[in-house]
Amino acid sequence: QVQLVESGGGLVQPGGSLRLSCEGTGRDFSAYTMGWFRQAPGKEREFVSSFIWSGLTYYADSVNGRFTISRDNVKNTIYLQMNSLKPEDTAVYYCASTAVAGFRSSASDYPTWGRGTQVTVSS
Repeated sequence: QVQLVESGGGLVQPGGSLRLSCEGTGRDFSAYTMGWFRQAPGKEREFVSSFIWSGLTYYADSVNGRFTISRDNVKNTIYLQMNSLKPEDTAVYYCASTAVAGFRSSASDYPTWGRGTQVTVSS
């Protein structure tokens, strides 16, 4: 069974940091495009970052320079290091995978999703 399981969310003060992890099981994800998305209450799910098999990474403008995506193919895991967090980063964060090559920022391009992990940025 193919699964993605996120972890690492929590409550952090503005300016703080968190590192999210997403472990894949049931499939070798090293050749897949992996993405992070987030969804705040009352808002649509939005693209945060992606890592394609060639090693290229992409970021939404709102997180560029603050977030870093990485992957460990041995552990079949991707990470999202989030620094300088802001209250507007508060959301449920999801990881997702797609076999479609290249950069993909639309949630509809990703058929496999984790259940999400809550990130709350508040003082």
